[in-house]
Amino acid sequence: MCAKKQKDGRFKEIRNAKVFRDYFVEDKLETGIVLTGTEMKSIRSGRAQITDAFAKIEKGEVILRNMHIDEYAFGNIHNHQPKRPRKLLLHRKEIDRLNADVSQGGKALVPVRMYFKQGLVKVELAVCTGKKLYDKRETLKKKTQMQEIEREMRRRR
Repeated sequence: MCAKKQKDGRFKEIRNAKVFRDYFVEDKLETGIVLTGTEMKSIRSGRAQITDAFAKIEKGEVILRNMHIDEYAFGNIHNHQPKRPRKLLLHRKEIDRLNADVSQGGKALVPVRMYFKQGLVKVELAVCTGKKLYDKRETLKKKTQMQEIEREMRRRR
């Protein structure tokens, strides 16, 4: 769970740190999500995790699975289940486009980050292709080279 705090102590966004390490991100899309009241309160306190989450298209709807939102500490018998499937809110054209992308094979719908926008929770969904082991090594090599270059640039200033 990688969450950034706002100035007032609330969490601004929750990121999926594994996405850029494990996948090639091709296309991103902002979506809404259907939540209950106790889920909103848990997300506001930063107690959510989208690291292992993925989305599937089922019966013409996009469903987010494996997203963990902790139970609300002050909840009662109407508290939510932590790993229940949650519906994402998209237009029909967007769902059809995502379905065409995923049906090509080798691609997955993965949430990149979850954030607040005007009081509502939004999920940034990405169409991704999985990386092979040698791709991950290549990415790591490029990252270390860029760090060394930046270190040298700072040293020379």
